Formats: sequence, structure tokens, C-alpha cells
Amino acid sequence: MDKVVATAAAAVADVRQGASLAVGGFGLSGVPSVLIQAVHETGAGGLGVVSNNCGALDRGLATLLAAGRIARVTGSYIGANKEFARQYLAGELEVELIPQGTLAERLRAGGAGIPAFYTPAGVGTQVADGGLPLRYDGKGGIATASAPKEVREFDGRAYVLERAIRTDFALVRAARGDRHGNLVFARSARNFNPLAAMAGRITIAEVEELVEPGEIDPDQVHLPGLFVQRIVALTPEQAVDKHIERRTVSAPTAQGTVGH
Repeated sequence: MDKVVATAAAAVADVRQGASLAVGGFGLSGVPSVLIQAVHETGAGGLGVVSNNCGALDRGLATLLAAGRIARVTGSYIGANKEFARQYLAGELEVELIPQGTLAERLRAGGAGIPAFYTPAGVGTQVADGGLPLRYDGKGGIATASAPKEVREFDGRAYVLERAIRTDFALVRAARGDRHGNLVFARSARNFNPLAAMAGRITIAEVEELVEPGEIDPDQVHLPGLFVQRIVALTPEQAVDKHIERRTVSAPTAQGTVGH
């Protein structure tokens, strides 16, 4: 089945008001920025977003966030996104913060058809006991707090029950993809992208290089086309439009000296 869609706009045309989106990427690595911009241009709002973080440097999901299109975020990291923090503390945004590994497994479980699972992460904290602020009242108080979760003991150790995540759509970015939807992710872009793709009922992938079926070695496929419904081929300009969130390259050491 040829899953290629001509444009990003056509691929996301049915993303409606209040839709839920699982979005791949970590910081600015592997972020499906073209699809996110296309969602922005639909005008859809009240969106529920599941992603490790909510964009950075006014890019990625920060575009939707700044426009007030996101109503709820399920993620594990606020980081240096000042607008994310401002909306959260002002009571404009509902946020479910969960351990990063738990988020990854909740997405994977959703795609694998597993409704829930037990994990030791969060036991003895507000993650399990409840009380984490989901929404602030804008005055420094908590308007809505998380509820307690079920905790059970297995082999003498306590575990908390976590529910799987399924979303209406998933937006991901891959380095290569074929017309059947088989995807390959490059290096650190293989972070939350395969997991987000599994969780979406309709998964849309933007690919930097579109190839014909059979050109990707089956042993090199990171995500089977079974999980992907739509493919958007990026232009060469879009494929190379990548950004660095924070440069950490040190100055070269002068010749004849020892670096520290």
C-alpha cells in the first residue's frame, strides 16, 4: 500500500479541535517540525499533546504552545521552555509530569495493545501517592491535583500501576522511509519517535529521504510500516533544516598546552 501523501497540509487535514497527539523528538532532535507547523496552520486548538517535552527555542511544539493551541501536556521535562512554565504556573495549561522511562513504556504499551503495567518508578512519591499539580489556579495554589494510583507488591517489592497511552494521531520524523511506511531513524532522533508512532491511531511520518519498497534492508527497519498510515516526503531544504538547542563545543586548546 502506497502511504505517501502529497503535502503535510493534506496529511494533517483531519486533525480537529481537541484531538490528542503523540509527538516524537527530544529537545530539538528528531522533532517533526514540518508536520507541527502544518497542524498550526489548520487552526485546531484545545489539543492534548503527549511528548517528552514541549518544544524549545520557539521551535517544534513551542509553536503550538505560544499560539495557545495546547490544552494539556503529558510529558517528563519542562526544561528551559519559559512559556511552558509560565502557562503551567498561570493555570492556562494542564500538565501531567511523569518519569521519563514510564512515559516511554506507556507509549510503547499503547501500541502493543497492553492496557496497563506495573513499574517501581515513582513508588513512595507523589507519582504514586497523588497530589502532583495537574493545574495551578494562577495564584500560587493548586486547582487540580493528580489522584493516587494503585500500588501492589510483587516478590516483596512495591510497584505502581500505570495506564498505557493511545492518541488520535502521532507525528514523527524519520531519516528514511519507504512508501509502505517502514522507517529508519538517525542516531539520537531514534528517541521517542518509534514509541510515539506506536501509540497513534493514525500515525503520520515526515521523512528526510523517501525510497522505494525493498530499498531498506529489513534488518535495518526501526519501525515497521504496520504502525504508519501516512508518509510525507520532505524537500531537501526541509530535510536539512535542523537546529541545536545548546552548543557545548569547547574552544580548541592552544598548541603546546594541555586541556583541562
